[in-house]
Amino acid sequence: MTTYPAEAKILFHKRLQLNGTVRKPIHAQGPGRLAVKWFRSASFSSLVASPVPQKAKCPGWSWNMMTLVWIFAVAGLVVACMVYHFFSSEHYKHYEDTLVNMCDERARMLQHQFAVSMNHVHALAIMVSTFHLGKYPSAIDQKTFATYTARTAFERPLMTGVAYAQRVLHAERESFEKEQGWTIKAMHSKKPSPIQDEYAPTVLYQETLSHLASIDMMSGEEDRENILRARVSGKGVLTSPFRLLESNHLGVVLTFTVYNKDLLPDATPEERMNAAAGYLGGAFDFESLVQNLLEQLAKKEAIIVNVYDITNSSQPLVMYGPDDFSDATSSHISSLDFGDPYRSHQMRCRLARKPPLARLAIGFASGVLALVALICFMVYNAHMHVRKVEEDYRKMEELKVRAEAADIAKSQFLATVSHEIRTPMNGVLGMLQMLMDTELDTTQQDFARTAQASGKALITLINEVLDQAKIESGRIELEAVPFDLRTIIDDVLSLFSGKTRDKGIELAGFVSDRVPQVLVGDPGRFRQIITNLVGNSVKFTETGHIFVCVHLWEDIEAVRKSSIEALSKELTEGRSKFCSVISFNTLSGFAVADRQNSWDMFELLLRNRNCKPSDNFEVGDSVQLFVSVEDTGVGIPVSAQQRIFMPFMQADSSTSRTYGGTGIGLSISKCLAELMNGEMKFKSVEEVGSTFTCTLELKKGPSNWVEDKRTMVDPLLTRFKGMRALVIDGKHVRSEVTKYHLQRLGIQVQVYHDSRAAVQVLLGHNNLATEEERFMGALDMVLVDKDAWGVSTGISFPLSLSDARQKSQVVGLWKFKKEPKFILLATSITPPESEKAKAMGYVETVIMKPLRPSLMAACLQQALGLGNKEYHGRGLRGSTKLHSLLHGKNILVVDDNLVNRRVAAGALKKYGASVECCDSGKAAITLLQPPHNFDACFMDIQMPEMDGFEATQHIRRIEELAFQHEACKEGSLSRHKQHVPIFAMTADVIQATPDECAKCGMDGYVSKPFEEEQLYLVIAKCLELPPNPEESALT
Repeated sequence: MTTYPAEAKILFHKRLQLNGTVRKPIHAQGPGRLAVKWFRSASFSSLVASPVPQKAKCPGWSWNMMTLVWIFAVAGLVVACMVYHFFSSEHYKHYEDTLVNMCDERARMLQHQFAVSMNHVHALAIMVSTFHLGKYPSAIDQKTFATYTARTAFERPLMTGVAYAQRVLHAERESFEKEQGWTIKAMHSKKPSPIQDEYAPTVLYQETLSHLASIDMMSGEEDRENILRARVSGKGVLTSPFRLLESNHLGVVLTFTVYNKDLLPDATPEERMNAAAGYLGGAFDFESLVQNLLEQLAKKEAIIVNVYDITNSSQPLVMYGPDDFSDATSSHISSLDFGDPYRSHQMRCRLARKPPLARLAIGFASGVLALVALICFMVYNAHMHVRKVEEDYRKMEELKVRAEAADIAKSQFLATVSHEIRTPMNGVLGMLQMLMDTELDTTQQDFARTAQASGKALITLINEVLDQAKIESGRIELEAVPFDLRTIIDDVLSLFSGKTRDKGIELAGFVSDRVPQVLVGDPGRFRQIITNLVGNSVKFTETGHIFVCVHLWEDIEAVRKSSIEALSKELTEGRSKFCSVISFNTLSGFAVADRQNSWDMFELLLRNRNCKPSDNFEVGDSVQLFVSVEDTGVGIPVSAQQRIFMPFMQADSSTSRTYGGTGIGLSISKCLAELMNGEMKFKSVEEVGSTFTCTLELKKGPSNWVEDKRTMVDPLLTRFKGMRALVIDGKHVRSEVTKYHLQRLGIQVQVYHDSRAAVQVLLGHNNLATEEERFMGALDMVLVDKDAWGVSTGISFPLSLSDARQKSQVVGLWKFKKEPKFILLATSITPPESEKAKAMGYVETVIMKPLRPSLMAACLQQALGLGNKEYHGRGLRGSTKLHSLLHGKNILVVDDNLVNRRVAAGALKKYGASVECCDSGKAAITLLQPPHNFDACFMDIQMPEMDGFEATQHIRRIEELAFQHEACKEGSLSRHKQHVPIFAMTADVIQATPDECAKCGMDGYVSKPFEEEQLYLVIAKCLELPPNPEESALT
């Protein structure tokens, strides 16, 4: 919402209030359209500096948004950690499972191989028990034992050797030593073993253990314990690991007890001890055993293996592998059972290399983090965007207030400029007109006309600038009133007829019969579009033609679709021939930029028109029009075509110097076409010409509509109905245009393009059918174009006809027929050509182009000798009608400017009116108090103390009160007599629009400076007199 200063508001309301009533502000429908009367008191700076409403900020909402971002971030981090933990666990679990499987596999194989070796040692123990102890004498001696164990060593590949120690009690020592021939020695000292309860000297041994011969195995503490455990358990037992003498590898000694008799499985330890006869032992190279095993199972995923003797769990003994196990990332322990009930072993495994990083876990975790980061970024960006939008909205509100203030200032400026320029221009043009009505010589008249034309050019420029300002501000509105499109085309062509005749340019208009006679739309804006387009064409064309055509859009589309291939081919070939082909089948024979109006397309449109009903629209139906304005001018350079519709832009800087103009007309026309739901396009070829086309959407009007009684059928226009005419012209398009205008007068027309064929027709030598004979027999006129087959070639056509008649000696044909009048059609004609035409047999009257019904009717009336009756229609000058309209009328002129009052009074008195003037709205209210003798009032809008709107409203209220009072009192006073016509007379065309004037009770609108035609149009509506004037057909 816009906030204005308090002083401005007070002033605004004071201006609107009058005698307890409130007047609606002008342009209150849209932003920035409040009445600008108060703006004079409220300065522009105060408007711009007015406080801007700001939207309250929401810090809590902002805090919540940032909190949400942090919550998302923390939650995302937690989720990423969980995802990483899950996938990394799965990753490392794979390696752990692999380690477990490999470790257990190695443990099982180690146990298996150790058990095989133990079984072989046990088998040896059984063999010794059987063949050494069970036989007497013994079947096994040292040599046999050594030989056998050596030959079966492959069964014990990891044993360094085996030996048998016999149990010898102390009482038996002496006899044993004598029998063996050596002394029992201690293990470490190699000296005779000290006295003890029993001994276990080695008596049988493998050659690899020959150093153990006669050694008491029970002299070593650990070996003694090992022998005692084996004797009691009856199983193989192992020693703790130790270094082997030869290989320096870690090894263990396996000991089995050899019994002298078979024992039951559940024998007691005492029974086993008594039955023990000796001990069979073997040394295992444990390191080699494990090493060979690991080499057999070597894989890419190598592991490190440690084997421990954990009999003493607090101090495990390393049997294989490195001592340092601290750098292991993860390990697995597999239990080992070597069959020794007194010792425990285990295998610990770890991977040789650390497991690789869990890339999948890192990838998923990174993806989660990226997703969360993206969400946080989006939320943060959304938050920042919202903050920016809020800030932009605040700035926009501020700029909106400034723009509204600037819009009001601009409107006031334009209104002021319009008023301040039009007011003196009204005086200048009015006084010039009054000066021209006095007795002036030829030079003085020329000077006055030049000054008046310059003033009108300035007014046109002002109008264009104001229209552009209205379009830019969106204030332009379109009317929706019935109008005759053909009449507007005729009027526009008439406006430029003088310039085209001076240049020798062919100017023509054509409206398809399928276009409804009455349309509903804005006739003023339609006239403005056509005027701008034709005016541009006239400005930039020196030779050739200007052709205005109006068709239905659906007809154009139908023709284009049916001939697209032929047309494309013709355009492709023709575009390259523009500079070489002399004659073209166009209106004047000159090349054109768009072949839309050439004869091939024009003929298709005519056929399409004949195949369809002329008007198949219902009242209110939408009518899509296609309007084209074709010229053969200088064309538009390709470099300038992109900016041709930009305001105040022309092709180049020399254009305005050479041709004049401001470059604003096309921009306004394009905007107006778009307001009518259409579009404007163009095609242009430099040095060839331009064709501007636009589509407009209007509505079908009522067929019985009569335009304010001014468009009533002129009796002169109906006098030619039923006549027959022959048109002779070598240009197909031009002949159809001539036929179109003659048919508008009700004349039946036939067209011939070849002179010889026309001569044969007129002489009756072409074997005409009966109907055509009747037509030719009643022929009223023959119309020949001056340039029918070339420059001035049509003038000599009657001579060709006369020569042909003499040669064929046809004399009787014309005796029984009324000879038709030969009439010449010309764009321009010189006096010698006019004399030559009369000598050839043409009537004196030449129909000058552009063709239009009123001009043709007047010319045909004179040419056919239909009489010189006084013509009260559209053919006489407006001054006569205005004089009859205003003669004897009492007119009140209200204006605060003395010059304007003089100009208005002079213009009205010129036509016989009695004029009284006053300088304010209050004075006008006083003079128009009923009863009064004024027939009409011209009221200025902008006046001090009380403007024209307020004064008119007061006058209407006074009339209403007076009417009600008289009606109640006598009932004799009619409402019509109490309503005085009030016409707005203003130079402010921005705010004082016709709609605003009508809302205030005014009957019409005249903009300053007003002209004779405009004055008549307004007055004729209220005074109910014959229709308005138009320029004389014979001027």
